Amino acid sequence: MSEGALEEAQTSDPAAARPAASAAGVFGAVWGLAGLSALLLYAVYRLTGMTIAAFAHDLDWRHWALLIVNSAFMAHAEGYRGFQKGYSPRVVARALHLMANPVPSRVIFAPLFVMGYFATTRRRLISTYLLTAMIVALIIAFQQLSQPWRGMLDFGVVIGLTWGLASTAVFALRAFTGAPFDHSPELPQTEAA
Repeated sequence: MSEGALEEAQTSDPAAARPAASAAGVFGAVWGLAGLSALLLYAVYRLTGMTIAAFAHDLDWRHWALLIVNSAFMAHAEGYRGFQKGYSPRVVARALHLMANPVPSRVIFAPLFVMGYFATTRRRLISTYLLTAMIVALIIAFQQLSQPWRGMLDFGVVIGLTWGLASTAVFALRAFTGAPFDHSPELPQTEAA
């Protein structure tokens, strides 16, 4: 291989284009992704128990219809559109940014940083807090439902959250193993350069 071809191959490697990460940067990225994953896993664990409890009841066609329709809706809306097409790549992009630019406050609060609770665009900040408020409201509303209705709805949420965990893991694997990764971390305008 000629020297020019070798240089071209090295510069076209996405991993070679990334700056070397410091220990604090690696810690921040891992802490951010692990914290988010722990939060999602805990929710899946808690909701799975509610879902299993629902199947101890006598289920009629209305319960099964709700289970099927809600599961399909949540897989598409929460899993595919919410996580796979938006949230998961953005979370991983923010973890990559944190790894290359470890600001102490962002490393300490890395799970909140990668989730977009601070140091992001105004639009993303507003949507993150509104989405959080909506999720809290839905949790409160779902807690008022009796079984088996609650379990039928929780089953769809478990599908969406599990899809989200899986898509975040796949994006992280791609990003941290050097595969091309061109998703935006949605940083404030002052940092976007």
